[in-house]
Amino acid sequence: MAVPQARQWGVTPAISSALPTDTELAANDALIAELKRQNNFESVDQTEKRKTTLQSIQKSTVEFVRQVSEKKGLSQSAIDAAGGKIFTFGSYRLGVYGSDIDTLVLVPKHVTRDDFFEDFPPTLQAMAPPGAIEEMTPVPDAFVPIIKLKFSGISIDLIFSRLAVPSVPLNLDLKDKGLLRGVEERDLRSLNGTRVTDEILELVPQQKTFRHALRAIKLWAQRRAIYANVMGFPGGVAWAMLVARVCQLYPQATGSVIIGKFFRIIGKWSWPQPVLLKPIEDGPLQVYNGDRFHLMPIITPAYPSMCATHNITMSTKKIIIRELERGGDIVDKIFTGQLQWKDLFNRHTFFTQGYKYYLSIIAASRSKEAQLVWSGLVESKVRLLVSQLETQGSIEIAHPFNKGFDRVHHCSNEDEVEAVSNGELQYQAKNIKTESTDLANDPKHGAAANGDAENMVVPNGHSEVQVNGEEKHVIYTTTYYVGIELAQDGTKKLDISYQTKHFKEICTEWAQYNSEMNSLNIVHTRNYDLPDDVFELGEARPIRPKKKVVKKVDGGAKKRSFDASELENATENSHSESISLEGETHRARVGVHGPTTVAQDVTKQEISNISRAV
Repeated sequence: MAVPQARQWGVTPAISSALPTDTELAANDALIAELKRQNNFESVDQTEKRKTTLQSIQKSTVEFVRQVSEKKGLSQSAIDAAGGKIFTFGSYRLGVYGSDIDTLVLVPKHVTRDDFFEDFPPTLQAMAPPGAIEEMTPVPDAFVPIIKLKFSGISIDLIFSRLAVPSVPLNLDLKDKGLLRGVEERDLRSLNGTRVTDEILELVPQQKTFRHALRAIKLWAQRRAIYANVMGFPGGVAWAMLVARVCQLYPQATGSVIIGKFFRIIGKWSWPQPVLLKPIEDGPLQVYNGDRFHLMPIITPAYPSMCATHNITMSTKKIIIRELERGGDIVDKIFTGQLQWKDLFNRHTFFTQGYKYYLSIIAASRSKEAQLVWSGLVESKVRLLVSQLETQGSIEIAHPFNKGFDRVHHCSNEDEVEAVSNGELQYQAKNIKTESTDLANDPKHGAAANGDAENMVVPNGHSEVQVNGEEKHVIYTTTYYVGIELAQDGTKKLDISYQTKHFKEICTEWAQYNSEMNSLNIVHTRNYDLPDDVFELGEARPIRPKKKVVKKVDGGAKKRSFDASELENATENSHSESISLEGETHRARVGVHGPTTVAQDVTKQEISNISRAV
């Protein structure tokens, strides 16, 4: 009797289908224990609370569709059949810990986005338990319509989509790509999140193993500050697809083994060869067909397939690969008992040890509402500045930090306002804590950062506040940091005035830019001048180095090649360049980043297997 052939997961056969060893099982137990210590699992009570919340939103969705159907004069039979259904996606649907629940509200064709913003909030308020809805922020201007709310302490992101069908029953399955016929582009984008998430779960051999590995990789990427699609790093879906691909190559492995293989396989991947979880499906809609500008293409499995990592630049690619090599070295030592899993999740050193020189990109506005959109637009363009800096031959890496820092300032006059717009923190409000943009998680900022600023309405008006009896101007700033690493054979001088000027022009070409309301400046910041609020408690901040005394040598001596310390002295004195923005001149001096650690190579057999997998 013929032995049934094992299922092939993915586009290539598995590298190994070996069952886990006792050592690997023990390592997996240790991994799960560490993830629990890192608060990466939620309690049973919290899980049940989320389920109850979603059930309430489902009931509100059906009632909302019914009310709209009645208002539009549909027959009773059509009203009864209209339905309405919610779908979760993102981290919650994948089964990993996340602060928000991404939720799709799917409705039939006669319900519009205007109906969603007009009728859904009051319906939800009326049907929720008293006091359950603490916050609700609609963003109707976004390309993908969203309502952000806090329901019984749980953050929910509701996005809207409608199908070109008369009813959306509870048993509707979005895997049927025939449902995409006649769907508008904005609705298709909303549908894609759920369809991609569901496909990922169906394409992994063991969902429990996948979830354990993904929890760890997501935590690692966040701690290492390489988790942000807008800034040129993989986002949550892209990291999930990479983990899923490794799971396909090792279908019997534990989560701990998947993590070790993940770092080596993805770190040695033959980019720009795309990562695929399944063959790309053809159809009438446009699908991914290769793009020479995509440096690390990771392709979504659901039709129509798209590249989830088109924002990656040459610099962020180098940073990702360095971090993968570092992660692989750490996991190797974990398996030999030299390190523990907690060492994999150590915080990044972007500010503490990463670079000597930074560019501070300061977006400022005179009102909070204006700043939410303006800072989001600037954030959406930072990767373009990074790409421009990469064209400067002396720059090896332009490393954008993956989030901005929101600050509030109280100014007495226009001179102080000008100083704040150029990075001065002397007038920062003492009673308002600096907040990173990811923690603020404002839906309007997020929509603008994801490319929707052109469609958003920005209110006019300045903010004023009374401080100790004196009226002050309130200035809102968001600062983004880019670390600069020079090529080892670079010259002393570095002129990036063209790149920064071009970046400013791109941002200020925004139709709603108002020079009376918004400003944008780029200033050079030394590592020892970084503000305190970018460091966490207990982190050692860089110290200003003492100047070296250079003894004079005979004129006939040979010229020495300058090293990092010599460039340090040069940039302190005459060898500095100018960045001209808005008629202002800022001194910009950049230096050499320290050496990087090269990870150990994988074995010859692994390299052979990787080539076969690709």
